[in-house]
Order: sequence, then C-alpha cells, then structure tokens
Amino acid sequence: MCWFAVGELARFVLLYGAVEVAYGDWRQVRLVGVMTLLTIIILVAMTVTTGMLYTLRGALWEIRARTDEGVANEKFFRTLDRVAPAFAVLYLAWGFHVEDARDIYQMDLFHHFYDMTEASWFGEDSDVGQGLTDLDWRVSLGAMVVMFALKMFFAKLVEKGRSGFYGFAAAFSEFAFVFYGLNATVAFADARSEWVTHRSVVEGTTEVWAEAQEKIPVWDDLTSWFGDVWPLFLDAVAVPLAWLTVAMLVFGAYSDDTRALVKGTRLEKGVDRLEGSHDLTQRSFDQVTGGFRDRWVPLANSLRMVFRAGAPLFGMMCLCYVGVTVAGEYADRWIRHLVGTEAEWVWAYQGPPLSFVLDLVVTVLGMAILAATYDIAATRARLSGEPLSDV
Repeated sequence: MCWFAVGELARFVLLYGAVEVAYGDWRQVRLVGVMTLLTIIILVAMTVTTGMLYTLRGALWEIRARTDEGVANEKFFRTLDRVAPAFAVLYLAWGFHVEDARDIYQMDLFHHFYDMTEASWFGEDSDVGQGLTDLDWRVSLGAMVVMFALKMFFAKLVEKGRSGFYGFAAAFSEFAFVFYGLNATVAFADARSEWVTHRSVVEGTTEVWAEAQEKIPVWDDLTSWFGDVWPLFLDAVAVPLAWLTVAMLVFGAYSDDTRALVKGTRLEKGVDRLEGSHDLTQRSFDQVTGGFRDRWVPLANSLRMVFRAGAPLFGMMCLCYVGVTVAGEYADRWIRHLVGTEAEWVWAYQGPPLSFVLDLVVTVLGMAILAATYDIAATRARLSGEPLSDV
C-alpha cells in the first residue's frame, strides 16, 4: 500500500510539472522537458510495480525454497535494474504508455481550461493540450539520435553483465528514444503516406480491396465480430499475461527467447537453421518479426511456464484478475450512486479520493493474484523436478 500511495503522489507531481513546464519562453526546450517527465512517469510506474511485487517475495513458497537451498535474497535495486530493460520492451510493445500520455493531455486541458476557452472566445490560437505534439521534428530527430546512441551503449553494457544501474538507464533511454522521436517519426510517416497514396499501384489495390469487401457477403459480420471480441480477449487474457510476465521478471523466471518457446517441438529445428544461416538472413528476419516477438514471445513463454502447472491455473488467474477489475468498476459506480450529489461538479474533488482507494484495492489484489499464480506454478514445477526458471 505504501508503494502505491507514494507512486500516486509522485505521479501527480510529475503530471502537474509536465503541464506547467510546457508554457513559457524556449518552447522547444520546454517540450523536451515534457517528454522527459513522461519518461520519468513511466519509470515511476515501473519502480512501483517492481516494489509491490518485491514486497511479496517473502510470502512465496518458491522464494522460501530458494532461501533454504542457500540462494541469497536479491536486493531491490538489483531486481529493479534487472527488470528494467525487459519491462520497457513489454510496456511499449503493449501500448501501456498511451494511458500515461492521455493523463498528461487530460490534466493539461483541465488545468488550463480557462486559458483555452479565453483564446477560443477571442479567436486566438492556443497551445493547451499540445505539449506532446508540438515538438519540432528537427529537435525530435536530434533527440532521437542521441537517445538511440545511449540506448545501444547501455544495452551493450547490460549484455556484458556490468554492475550498476545500466539496466535502469537502458530502460530510460528506450522510453526516451520512442517519445523524443515520436514527432519526427509521425512527420516522416505522414510525408511517406501522402506520397504512397498517390501511387497508381496503391490506388488500384485500394479499389480492389474495397470491391472485395462489398462482394464477400460475410465480411462485415466477420470483421464486426472480430472487432468486438478482440479487445475483450486482450483485456481478459493478454493483459493479465503481460503483467504475469512482469511478475516473473521480479521473481526470477522470465524468457523472451524464441528457442525456449519451441523447445522440444519440430519447430526447434527451424530455429537451428535460422541461427546457422547467414548474418544478413538473421538480421532481415529480426527486422520483419521484431515487433511480433517483443509483444508475443515473452507472453507465450509465460503461458508455457504456467501451463506446466495446468491450464486451470491460468484460467483461474485470468478469471480472478478480470473479476477484481470489473468489481472495482462496479464499486465505483455503486458508491457514486449511493453518495449522489445535486451538482455534478462536486465529483471534481470527490472523485479523486474515491478513485485512489478503489485503484489501491484493485492494484493490491491484482499483484497478489499474479504472485500467487507464479508461486503455484513454480512450486508444482519444483515438486515435479523441473524448476520454473529452467526455460
């Protein structure tokens, strides 16, 4: 609970700083500061998540078994440094940073509401709500190059096993590389999209695709069904599995290796052939499949490890995780309806304390569910003579 409370306080201070530092002279420098604060906000979330899971280590059977075997208890900052690089990849791959960016945008609108309405009333331009989008593409590109160099540098140090906070620095540079370079990437993508759209091959392909959609009778029903089901699948299965992967990082069992996923199957021979191929072939394969592997391979390995303890364990974890989340949302609606108010604006100051308490309960229970799932899977694997970390 202390971790969560301190994390929420730090998050609010950083959000407030991000919406204040954006206005004034030296606009572009200030916008770089906004991106930096966004990066720090995510690092705070990483630290809090790691801290909450770390405090549960002493209650796990698996950790006690390791202690009895003479394995020294890992220090928190060592755990944080080890978790940071993989956490950054998972956090970005699954788009969890979008919520952090949305919070900055919403606080900016709420905090500078009168400035925005005044400018609109007098027909003037307003910078409110543009702290994450107004960074000049040249500044964005320059910062992106610098962060890329730092990212590669710290990644090499992490690969060599150097001691220190290089893992944490690698995570910071990974996040900063994405956020600093976002505006330059969007600018180049828009220019490329405009050029590609007017190519005759693309225009012809678009017409053929539209015609095929009209002639296939079940297309609309199929895409509508998939559009309804896919988000539910992500929220109910993929997101809990992603956070379970983070928990495994903290507790010491994690793999993002493709070989571990296909170990013992016929596909392992394909990995052998790929690893024995020409360097150019391997690099090309990595470029094509990099995003997919960052997003799904760690989750698939986590699912594989949990399935060793039985599929019902994974199903129960998803059910409990979703149940706690849905119960928190219903509790919020029920309390608001129970308390009520004659003026809607009153919830502007009544809402945050309620949201804090409910988020605290939901987050603590969610972390406990993840820890329990890992502990059951690890204990069953240990009793069967196959440690969970042996991936």
